[in-house]
Formats: sequence, structure tokens, C-alpha cells
Amino acid sequence: MTEFVPLSDHGRRFSTQAIVRLSDANPAGDLRLDGVARFLQDVATDDWEDTGIISDYAWLVRRAVVRHVGGEWPRMSQRLELTTWCSGVGAAWAERRTNITANGEVVLEAVVLWVPVDSTGHPVRIQSQFMDAYGEAAQGRKVPGRVVLCEPGAQDQSQPWPLRRTDLDVVGHVNNAAVWQAVSEVVDVPVAEVEVIHHGPVESGHEVRLVHAPGAMWLLVNDQVRVAAQFSV
Repeated sequence: MTEFVPLSDHGRRFSTQAIVRLSDANPAGDLRLDGVARFLQDVATDDWEDTGIISDYAWLVRRAVVRHVGGEWPRMSQRLELTTWCSGVGAAWAERRTNITANGEVVLEAVVLWVPVDSTGHPVRIQSQFMDAYGEAAQGRKVPGRVVLCEPGAQDQSQPWPLRRTDLDVVGHVNNAAVWQAVSEVVDVPVAEVEVIHHGPVESGHEVRLVHAPGAMWLLVNDQVRVAAQFSV
């Protein structure tokens, strides 16, 4: 079960604001799940750049969990505040917590496991400069990097998931937010909680199938699970 560590008074935290734009909202005007994923990705990037750390590696999402904790689900044109901090580390990964606040109330909480990778896509160990910036906030909390594979059943519904050039990011993978568009294809907001696990990359040229069942979704390449999602409404 995912632990949502509360915000501490110690160590680094980073806050920014975001507005739910037209491109983030569904036909009912609610913030889509892939819009949530973009906000989480952007605040993490802004926080990392704000540290001034210079590195030659990129950060990839391994697992992300978002839950609705109170208040109304964010809607189009609403101004949100995002506060993010490091809530734990492992040998070659780090956990990031983010709270999304609307009208002074935390409405969404997220836990994301990030993995630093080199130019070849291989994980690298957490470095001392990272600990200098985030170690106090993490407070020595160790987090596991292992994720559990849950595979679809033979009778689950399946359909092609064509890739677009706009889905790809700078490392040639389907971007995390684009993956959440697939989740939005099978579940609409508001949701109580949703978890997305990346078991492997989805890349240009892959023939992808979207498989779904009640409360679950998978993206398959050559019948192998690359992305798995579970959700409750």
C-alpha cells in the first residue's frame, strides 16, 4: 500500500501555480488525468532546475499514484497551487510527494517514484549533490524501488493504441503524460485513486495494444506489459 508522507517543516520544498487550461479539461470541464500528470511533471522539472544541479542524466517515472483527498475535483480556469518535496530515496531512485491545492484546500495528493538514467537509458545511483539538495527533506526515509507486475487476463477487452509523434519526449519514449491519456481513455474523473506503473518503455515504432478490465488498464508491446494502471472511482 502506498504511503503518502505528510509535508515536513524540514528541508527543501518547492511551490508553483498552474491554471487548468482548455487543453487540460474534458468535455465536462474537469481536469483530465493526463493534465494532472503534466502538472506533476512540470513542477518536478521546475524544482530540479531551481536547485541549480548540473547533471548529464534524465529522470524517468517508474510509478505514480494520485488520490483525491477532498473538495471538488479541479476544473477549467481554476488556479491551483502545487507543492512538491522529496519524501524518500533508494540506491538509484527517489520518491517525490506533491500536493495540489485549490481554494486553500489540498484536493489531490501524489506519490511518484523517479529513476535517474544515463544517456543509454541505464539507471544511475543517487549522487551526493542530490542528497545535498533533498536529503534533509527525505529525513533518511528509505523507499523500495521494486514494483509488482499484474498482467491482464485473456478475456479482457483489447484494442490498438496508435502512437503519434507528439507522444514522444526528448529521450524517444512515449512521455509519461501521454501514457496517462491512455488511462483517461478507460476511466473518467473524478477518481478516488489511480496508480500507473512503467514496466518498460513504449517507443516510436512499437505496435501497442490497450487492454482494460474493470479497475485496470495495460499497454502491451509484443504481448508484454509495458504500462499497468489500477484505479478506483
